[in-house]
Amino acid sequence: MKKLINDPADVVIEALRGMAAAHPDRLRVDLENKVVYRKDPIRSGKVGLISGGGSGHEPMHGGLVGLGMLDAACAGEVFTSPVPDQMMAATKEVDGGAGVLHIVKNYTGDVMNFEMAAELAAAEAGTEVQSVVVDDDVAVQDSLYTAGRRGVGTTVLLEKIVGAAAEEGRSLADCAALATKVNGNGRSMGMALTSCTVPAAGKPTFELAEDEIEVGIGIHGEPGRKRVPLAPAREVAAMLVEPVLADLDFTGDSGAIVMMNGMGGTPLIELYLMYHEVAQILEKSGVTIARCLVGNYITSLEMAGCSVTVLKADDDLVGLWDAPVNTPGLRWGV
Repeated sequence: MKKLINDPADVVIEALRGMAAAHPDRLRVDLENKVVYRKDPIRSGKVGLISGGGSGHEPMHGGLVGLGMLDAACAGEVFTSPVPDQMMAATKEVDGGAGVLHIVKNYTGDVMNFEMAAELAAAEAGTEVQSVVVDDDVAVQDSLYTAGRRGVGTTVLLEKIVGAAAEEGRSLADCAALATKVNGNGRSMGMALTSCTVPAAGKPTFELAEDEIEVGIGIHGEPGRKRVPLAPAREVAAMLVEPVLADLDFTGDSGAIVMMNGMGGTPLIELYLMYHEVAQILEKSGVTIARCLVGNYITSLEMAGCSVTVLKADDDLVGLWDAPVNTPGLRWGV
């Protein structure tokens, strides 16, 4: 294992110290509870937005905290859910009187712990909490970590769009309904060229031969739909996009928001090449791309590979996407 770390047991806390040192203008970090907050206290009357999950997927979630996105992100150990105490601390901290929305990826530990935190926050502080569970991965119905579909790339788009709505002053009910709508309109599919190595494990999560790829991979190294021979980018793009298009009709006047996401170890030259292939497939299928995002946003440590997320848009979603955002991982309009 070759990693730029000190002790595998200290990776998350030391990374959080680094985030605090790198972004003192935008973030404050509660090292005791391992929660990343916006630097400024929540505005009275604004809905608080919280997400979180296992570390190793950066910049999601801690790097998506800031103006126009999340108010707080709870960091679990690598590929391990945060605990309810972390989530409850964050929920109480970002309650500005308008309630708090939990954005939860569909992994068993995350769902269970966020539910418990919501109950505790309501009982102890009277905080009104609503939750949305993201389950956009079309690759498999059930996996090692989930009952139902996994929550992956749509999470990033949802946090941006609902973050903008909360910034506008929309109510908790409106933000929750919007989050449900985004989740219902988003689909994702990913693939891996290589495995990744969890620091505490010290060895790859799975083995892939030099001439193999895994199609439909999860963000924790979960098995995908199939293992196939390495193929040209245009064929890999079709393997990702065709199941997405088969699952939902993305045609319409307002088009779609498309994210070509790197899994952590794929250079931008390859991601842009893949985006071009994906864009051509979508165009031939009658899907207009209204907005796009290319880069590493929901990763799996150093895994080489990519994922495609397509979100069916409307004027409201596009307007919220375009709204100003200022986080370590996403910034425009400010």
